[in-house]
Amino acid sequence: MINPSNFYNALKSYGVDFFTGVPDSLLKSFCAYVTDNSSPEKHVIAANEGGAVGLAIGYYLSTGKLPLVYLQNSGLGNVINPLTSLADRDVYSIPLLFLIGWRGKPDSIDEPQHIKQGKITLETLDVLDVPYVIIDENEKQSINKLSGIIKRSLDESKPVAVVVKKNSFLNYQLKQEQSTSFMHKREDVIKMIADNLSVDDVVVSTTGMSSRELFEYRAFKGDGHGKDFLTVGGMGHASQIALGVAKGNPKKNVVCIDGDGSTIMHLGSLSISGSSDVKNFKHIVVNNGSHDSVGGQPTVAFDINLTAIAEANGYKCFKRCDSMSSLDKVIIDFLRSEGPVFLEILAAKGSRSNLGRPTKTPIENKIAFMKNLETP
Repeated sequence: MINPSNFYNALKSYGVDFFTGVPDSLLKSFCAYVTDNSSPEKHVIAANEGGAVGLAIGYYLSTGKLPLVYLQNSGLGNVINPLTSLADRDVYSIPLLFLIGWRGKPDSIDEPQHIKQGKITLETLDVLDVPYVIIDENEKQSINKLSGIIKRSLDESKPVAVVVKKNSFLNYQLKQEQSTSFMHKREDVIKMIADNLSVDDVVVSTTGMSSRELFEYRAFKGDGHGKDFLTVGGMGHASQIALGVAKGNPKKNVVCIDGDGSTIMHLGSLSISGSSDVKNFKHIVVNNGSHDSVGGQPTVAFDINLTAIAEANGYKCFKRCDSMSSLDKVIIDFLRSEGPVFLEILAAKGSRSNLGRPTKTPIENKIAFMKNLETP
């Protein structure tokens, strides 16, 4: 397997010294190594993949050096606009190196939300005229492939990609951990939210661990899953899905359980939600300061004030809570408030090692959720 240190040093030897992107589970060891071994001036965990392309373009313009943008293949949708309208050879002709985790690779076992993207990853790169190489656990061959693809990017002044198969990198644990005083984790918070929902409330939960934890708790309690829409893909869009549900069904409270990484990814959604005057829309962000589902890379959410941002964007009620002892009352009052309302709950990062995955298919989830919405 590829030692992240060797891969990082090989990139540096070829002149690649700036790294930006959105963390991915297949790349988590490499991303963790970059976090531990690059300065803040040379490594930026971006809000979204399109923003990472912008950062990379700016770095190239100021230095003439080839930057690296890392992402999961699901993030290709976010890079298409800046890639085709700015970096493409027909526009500014910017050399960029993409490092892409290949989730849902054909003939592999993966989650439903990755299947389609996995099938079209290489086709998408072909359509975008982005040459690529594919690497795997063979370290020598993988590192050797870097030289040719980097040379092509610089010689032709165009974006190129390195597509990474599953289990290519040796495990590397992030050392730069953020310390917090919060004893409770996201799963504790989700359980408390679920316990305080009324019989008619419905939930839209965000991508990753949050939806998995909600699904398991509902199963544990025997509540069924028809009241929850699990946003298994489309990171950053849960709040707008929830807002759309709330607009379409004003008789039910719609509670969005969001994460800090997903909220930051499409922060402009707060403007739409806050100015919506949708009385049954309730937005909860469980902020643990990390991309917890893909390796625990830090977000900037502990360094900014999401609650103040929600206030500035027009939410009628906005509150931040960091105490588990008062959380029960806070949630009760919040759910009774007229929307749009916003609650930020600070938590520690981490999840159970034995956390399962939804046993219902996305289609089954959709049908059950829509049927529940039809109930008066």
